[in-house]
Amino acid sequence: MDIYHTIIRPLVTEKGTHQSQQAHGETRTREARGGAYAFEVHPKANKTQIRQAIEKIYGVKVMAVRTSNRSGKRRRYRMHYGTTPAWKKAVVVLRPDYHIDLF
Repeated sequence: MDIYHTIIRPLVTEKGTHQSQQAHGETRTREARGGAYAFEVHPKANKTQIRQAIEKIYGVKVMAVRTSNRSGKRRRYRMHYGTTPAWKKAVVVLRPDYHIDLF
């Protein structure tokens, strides 16, 4: 899978903006980490592919990747029911000295 098809779009939300500005220092049990950034990714992309795509596109070092599959919601249009498409969300945590200017 091409890296430009792995990442569909960044998710710019109020929660995502807050998480991107939160950096945590090193403690006794955890190492320091930078902000967390959310992206909509291809449903068949795995964590390794997401990590490689983010590092190559944005020129940053990724510390961790968290993914979740979001199911589509049921919606009604006039007298018919349908569902919105299902999608996959990835939250990427960067190393402390990196950030993405998009957020």
